[in-house]
Amino acid sequence: MSPDGGDEEEGILNPAAARTREGELLLYPRCVAKGNISRIGIVRVEEEQDRYVAQRLGYALEPSEPYEVRPRPGYGCEDPRVTFIPVLDRYVMAYTAFGPDGPRIALAVSDDARSWMRLGPVRFDVPGIGGDDKDAAFFPEPVLSPKGVLSLAFYHRPMLHISAVDGRAAITIIDRLRMEDRESIRIAYVPLADVMRDIHALVTVRESALVLSPDYQWGSIKVGAGTPPVRIAEGWMSLYHGVDVLTLDGGPPRMRYAAGIVVHDLERPHEVRYRSPAPILEPETEAERTGTVDNVVFPTGIDPRPDLGERVYDIYYGMADYRIGIARLSLD
Repeated sequence: MSPDGGDEEEGILNPAAARTREGELLLYPRCVAKGNISRIGIVRVEEEQDRYVAQRLGYALEPSEPYEVRPRPGYGCEDPRVTFIPVLDRYVMAYTAFGPDGPRIALAVSDDARSWMRLGPVRFDVPGIGGDDKDAAFFPEPVLSPKGVLSLAFYHRPMLHISAVDGRAAITIIDRLRMEDRESIRIAYVPLADVMRDIHALVTVRESALVLSPDYQWGSIKVGAGTPPVRIAEGWMSLYHGVDVLTLDGGPPRMRYAAGIVVHDLERPHEVRYRSPAPILEPETEAERTGTVDNVVFPTGIDPRPDLGERVYDIYYGMADYRIGIARLSLD
């Protein structure tokens, strides 16, 4: 998909993906209007022979709450991930609400994947965790927290303040930090019993564990969650993104976003079983290398394709912060 003007003048990117109860594939892209004002759209996707046909159906969320709106440009509802959670019999959307306090994780739920009810911003009842945060995506099944509590869990990425202000200017400072002090993937835990009593308890996090930090092999500046996890024989598998620095022709440093695979333990996902030693998806095409932000592939949606094979997945991702691409992943 490419922008069609109007509310997509500055891009259509980073879509969540989910199947409806009837089996329709819906995407939820971030639609960026002039002034960097973001809405979360709804797009129906159908596969016709060798191509995909996308039909815009309107919006899942538009900025309207105090935590989504601010008087200066650059606000709204950004970068959603959607997970169907059978124990709740609901779809759960985690998204970045960019309002007066900066980027914060917020949640919404739906019975039909079309109409969404906001639950509000996430609250962290965890010492030292809070503030700017992004890249939230829920696990589809309850898991055990590090303290052994049966919980619903989601990825998140607390941000360094210097990164939130100016990511490029922060590179030299970040380069002096220990890997575990750079922006990393964490898993937040919400006790399942609390949510079963009241769905609004889903926004109250009781534990958070560091699970994946930047690495010298790739993703050395920061790493963050990409797609929601899916169950495979080896554990919970998802695609994540990592950021490295490119220096071209001696000019100022530029960043590159690539993607790899992480596999977590099925019962205790804070235990990582595997991470990609090298990216599996890198900016290569013109649409991935040139856009609002150059050299970006940013996976956010995953669609299992059992009709094509037991371990085949379609991955939907942002291309250079301007368009949406699709890649097909087959696991050995």
